[in-house]
Amino acid sequence: MPGEDDELVNEGMYGKAFSEYLRDALARNGYQATQVVCEDWGWWVTIAGLQFSCGIGIYGIRIDDSDDLDLCATVLTPRGKKWSWGRFGFLDTTAEVDRLHQTIRGICTADEDVTIVAEKPDFPF
Repeated sequence: MPGEDDELVNEGMYGKAFSEYLRDALARNGYQATQVVCEDWGWWVTIAGLQFSCGIGIYGIRIDDSDDLDLCATVLTPRGKKWSWGRFGFLDTTAEVDRLHQTIRGICTADEDVTIVAEKPDFPF
């Protein structure tokens, strides 16, 4: 994307266009996808409005022996019980994280310009 190089923390951590695309698509699917932020490992898409903090990481990894990076989208909030200071107790994130993962899969599957090379719900890929 034009100007993306100026935002990168580390060289080669591209993915802003896909992050913005995913943010907008998630908003159309009822999520409060509020911001896209460049991090040292890639891009962060904030998901607000849940009972727990949640975000999606967009980053590049080499899936095969080529020098090409494939973009990965990972829900960075772990599945399972997570402590909530606001509720002063544990929340089970599993159902909401699974729903978000399925929504991302649906967005990518529905777009003929996006190819899912591999899928694994755990982080890191």
